[in-house]
Amino acid sequence: MATNDNSFTQVRHITITEAHHGQRLDNFLASLDQQIPKSRLYKAIRKGEVRVNKGRKKQTYRLAIGDSVRIPPLHHHRSSQPITTVAPTIAKTIQNNILLEDEDLLILNKPPGLAVHAGSNIKQGIIEALKIIRAELPFIELVHRLDRATSGCLLLAKNRTALLALQQQMQQHTVDKRYLTLLKGQLPKTVKADFPLKKNVQSSGERLVTVDPNGKTALTAFQCRHNFPVAQLSEVTLFTGRTHQIRVHAAHLGHPIAGDKKYGDRDFNHAMKDIGLQRLFLHAWQFTFQHPTTQQPIQIVAPLPDTLQQFLTRLDPHYAPI
Repeated sequence: MATNDNSFTQVRHITITEAHHGQRLDNFLASLDQQIPKSRLYKAIRKGEVRVNKGRKKQTYRLAIGDSVRIPPLHHHRSSQPITTVAPTIAKTIQNNILLEDEDLLILNKPPGLAVHAGSNIKQGIIEALKIIRAELPFIELVHRLDRATSGCLLLAKNRTALLALQQQMQQHTVDKRYLTLLKGQLPKTVKADFPLKKNVQSSGERLVTVDPNGKTALTAFQCRHNFPVAQLSEVTLFTGRTHQIRVHAAHLGHPIAGDKKYGDRDFNHAMKDIGLQRLFLHAWQFTFQHPTTQQPIQIVAPLPDTLQQFLTRLDPHYAPI
């Protein structure tokens, strides 16, 4: 992707390279700056502010190598300048948490507290930081998302072919995704939660996901790994990938996740905090999938953070770390 202007407050002309060949126009624009509302992008396309080879195109247009894309100023205020640097501590944290990297993939053990992408009140996420830290890469995109408070396996693709192949595996539910979480109380040894989920916006503006018969299909399996006096370490398998799926299903079963301020139990959270838990106890532990190029099975394990292992030992001195 070649550009003759890096400013987000001036008209830019970008020439499409192989990295973005076949990508939808709207998705390409969104990948340039995830802080811009999609409504603004669609309006710019609809009104002809965005042009491809000097002509209007629909948002579904598939870009081709050599296409020249005219992009207008998309930010409403000059104060919304893109960030071009990464804090040294963040850069070091990301670099030190790479679990696997090859020509197609980059897999991180995401630390808790780091957002995967920019958004409301978040100026820079992991993907924006990586595009600066690894500026030599012509392409780097998220394959999936993790909540800001969740740690563990985060898959990124280093070319469009790998991205599409991995996203297809996600959509077909052939990626085996396993999490570790600490639940209030004790579930039976194995429990399946099959409850549809729906996104809602409260009158306060807060976004919540709820179990709703009119929602999207969501299936989660919980398997006991260790019972503590007041809690259970559970291995969770995701069969679908809905927003906040594990958190909402756990709460709906009456066994919310420790440290969950949105869907959790306040008294239980306070009790866990008094013992030393400082975060949401949810970790993307193990992902198994097919390599997008070699077709070989890949299993990635992100070890449970030391802080969580130590917390479990406080709950039970005889607990054997996973």
